[in-house]
Amino acid sequence: MDAATVNFIGKIRTPYKTTTDCPGQARPENGTARIELNEEMLPALKGIETKRHLQILYWLDKADRSILQCVPRWAENGEEYGVFSLRSPVRPNPIALSTVKLLSVEGTVLIVSALDCLDETPVLDIKPYIDQLK
Repeated sequence: MDAATVNFIGKIRTPYKTTTDCPGQARPENGTARIELNEEMLPALKGIETKRHLQILYWLDKADRSILQCVPRWAENGEEYGVFSLRSPVRPNPIALSTVKLLSVEGTVLIVSALDCLDETPVLDIKPYIDQLK
């Protein structure tokens, strides 16, 4: 199989309009984000309010898919690394995964701790975060 089809289930609303605005990592001090799901996803949210943390899979639709190596922001010596060893948004399949704290649920809108993505980034999936170390 050479290709797959996915359906976006909503979009993420953040204050970041350009990649230079966007923080390098999602951190609580970066505020909150809204995940606005499509109305037909409402039944899929049943029980989500009982979860403290969620894993959000999203599609970095503005990312350059041709770049396989880049210099991370933290690299003081300017050395390039392969994108599979980084959380860089540029990659062959720009799928991002972040664990967030669920703050509230308002219909098909989830208010979560900060996400490090551009405004209106498409959402692929949402899963509950389960800490296996409990």
